[in-house]
Amino acid sequence: MTTNIRTTPLSELSTGEEGIIIKVLGHGAFRKRITEMGFVKGKKVTVIKNAPLQDPVEYEILGYKVSLRRTEAALVQMAAIEEAGNLTEASFAGTIDEERLKISAHEKSLNINVALVGNPNCGKTTLFNHASGSHEHVGNYSGVTVDAKEAFMKHRGYTFQWIDLPGTYSITEYSPEELYVRNYITDKMPDIVVNVVDASNLERNLFLTTQLIDMNIKVVIALNMFDELEKKNIQFDYESLGRMVGIPIIPTIASKGKGIDELLDKLIDVYEDRDPNVRHVHINYGTDIEAAIKLIQNEIWKNPSITDKLSSRYLAIKLLEQDKTTMNQLTASCQNVQQIKLVTATAIQRLEKEYGENSETIITDAKYGFIDGALKETYQENIKDKRKNKHELDDVLTHRFWGFPIFIFFMWLMFQATFTLGSYPMVWIGDGVAWISQMVSNLLAPGPLHDLVVDGVIAGIGSVIVFLPNILILFLFISIMEDTGYMARASFIMDKLMHKIGLHGKSFIPLLMGFGCNVPAIMATRTLENRKNRILTMMIIPFMSCSARLPVYVLLISAFFAAYQGLVLFSIYFTGVLLAILVALVMKKIVFKKQEAPFVMELPPYRMPTIKSTTVHMWFKAKQYLHKMGSVILVASVLLWALGYFPRHSSKDQFYAQQIAKIEANSQLSQHTKTNEIENLSLDKESAQQENSYIGRLGHAIEPIMAPLGFDWKMSVSLISGFAAKEIVVSSMGILYQAGSHADEHSQTLKNQLIKEKYQSGPLIGKAVFTPAATIAFLLFVLIYFPCIATIAAINREAGWRWATFAATFTTVLAWVVALLAYQIGSLFS
Repeated sequence: MTTNIRTTPLSELSTGEEGIIIKVLGHGAFRKRITEMGFVKGKKVTVIKNAPLQDPVEYEILGYKVSLRRTEAALVQMAAIEEAGNLTEASFAGTIDEERLKISAHEKSLNINVALVGNPNCGKTTLFNHASGSHEHVGNYSGVTVDAKEAFMKHRGYTFQWIDLPGTYSITEYSPEELYVRNYITDKMPDIVVNVVDASNLERNLFLTTQLIDMNIKVVIALNMFDELEKKNIQFDYESLGRMVGIPIIPTIASKGKGIDELLDKLIDVYEDRDPNVRHVHINYGTDIEAAIKLIQNEIWKNPSITDKLSSRYLAIKLLEQDKTTMNQLTASCQNVQQIKLVTATAIQRLEKEYGENSETIITDAKYGFIDGALKETYQENIKDKRKNKHELDDVLTHRFWGFPIFIFFMWLMFQATFTLGSYPMVWIGDGVAWISQMVSNLLAPGPLHDLVVDGVIAGIGSVIVFLPNILILFLFISIMEDTGYMARASFIMDKLMHKIGLHGKSFIPLLMGFGCNVPAIMATRTLENRKNRILTMMIIPFMSCSARLPVYVLLISAFFAAYQGLVLFSIYFTGVLLAILVALVMKKIVFKKQEAPFVMELPPYRMPTIKSTTVHMWFKAKQYLHKMGSVILVASVLLWALGYFPRHSSKDQFYAQQIAKIEANSQLSQHTKTNEIENLSLDKESAQQENSYIGRLGHAIEPIMAPLGFDWKMSVSLISGFAAKEIVVSSMGILYQAGSHADEHSQTLKNQLIKEKYQSGPLIGKAVFTPAATIAFLLFVLIYFPCIATIAAINREAGWRWATFAATFTTVLAWVVALLAYQIGSLFS
């Protein structure tokens, strides 16, 4: 009979089944009581029987019997045997199975779940990257990590599961980040929480630490950026502070990988309960507050199902802070919730009358009082004029007059460099794609497979990969601004403008992230505390021209506005920002009530970006871009090719065949003339085939709607393909405007085709399709319309399907209106 070892809570073992304890979750009184009863790692437990109502359950451990409620047993993780046949008590009698269980339990007990918690800008994600070998992007401003990131690594025989939680200043309930972090800690119960603390800003960072102390969980402090403390010759007895709060403190310099091994060693010691300084301390909030906490605790203690998992003291403090989430949690699980509410309300009323402050403010003041007292005993600052050095750059970069022009200059420089520097590798990549296409074309025999590979796959992907250098340069500039701390200053500079349109200055960060990709920008709106501000910011993020639109801009601007490339590109981006402002103003007045949001945002210290951090960021974005190209764009390009390739035969095929035969039979024509005329007829045949294809018919169907914008059917079809991803607009144009089998081998070929494109019918027959007015209208339409499926999906996840539908519809309608105005007005001057 084959056996497998499985990991399961003790509560899920059946009668007669046995297992070995891997770890005990829970905390405080419950953990102390159950470990004293022998429920410790490595001990065997056998299920004896269930009570008539299936609760409690009787177990045998260390030769005696003990009863546990199922809620208590659920907090004990076991290694148990899962057999292919029936499970019986006799199945587990052999020493071989027991030894296997013990070995498996030991191996599983070497898995340590570590959650990283800390303020924004404290270096948490940098530490995560160095400790786990992951490659998350690190930015020197709040809101970079907007979701939990997971990674695994091994150290001294232990397997660490790292969870990088969003940066947050506290675990109250003001923002989704705060609730996310709090719920993860309480629900997932990680073995250890690593509280990453910025050594250069201890007082503010330690506020979160006091909340973790209240939770009565295992914590290790990573005192990060310790080198900045040393540079200032500040004396900090962190070991004494660690003993004072019952939390080990390990100095780290995450950007250089220093202190990581020491941190890992300490995590093992704490996990194995080998650190003598680890203990739970009660922060003394003063006689009145402590009395209030005790009264509420007395009522909460009557509900062991919740106090086994959460500290009653922590819950009591949260209730005194008038935390609605905690009250809702107790309402759902406590039978005496009405008495809890009554006691809490009385305690709050008494405290607020005594102190003359809101109860939440009273608790906050008490926490900072504790922090202040602890630092006075352990922290001695080197007194000197720090403000001068600290604010020299800010005096210039955030100046009331010079700040905004400097910001505009940086933006212009970024876009100009994207074009100028990116042009050289674009040519190299284009030549490489052309070489590959020629080689494959020579290997494959003429036919549908040849056309699929050369004109569908290679042409589609090649027309997108050629713009990878531009994407990398754009993200290089964004990464430098993030890592240096200038991104936060940009938010500060833009606050007044954001305030005018009813948004928080913090909204500028997701908006600026939108220039890279709208999807993470939508997710970054979680850093905004107010839901209305979050939704309004989501609605205008699509107007921030993401990197996926850049290939379209590069193609058309370099083809038709070669003398003013940087200026036109900057104007397109600026138009997106202007539209975002106008839309926000209108929506604020029509959709949302006016609601002020105070500007409270950290301006992190300036830091020199590291080559590794910048390179990692660029490579991460490049991987995203290439992955997107290799999946969505490849499928869309092949689908688009098929729609343009079939049906292969039309009524004009015989006509062109006859004409070519006549030319070949005409002996009076030179070979050069024959070749030219046959090539022209072949191009006419291909054009007729394209028009007769399925995609041509679709383009003709929507042409009446798009004609007022100056778009022909081919332009319309390429815009339809952009619903999946904006990069596909370029690949679709590469297929639609081909002049033969090699039309899209090099980007210059496509540009030439666009320049030569003429109307084949209608009142504009013979005239150029891409006039300056039509080109500008097309660029504006690409800027504004339906962002992409991934962005709409992100809005749906963050705000709901109604707002996602609204965003998709509104942006497309607005794009049509703006493009119409641009074309009609532009045509008057051409």
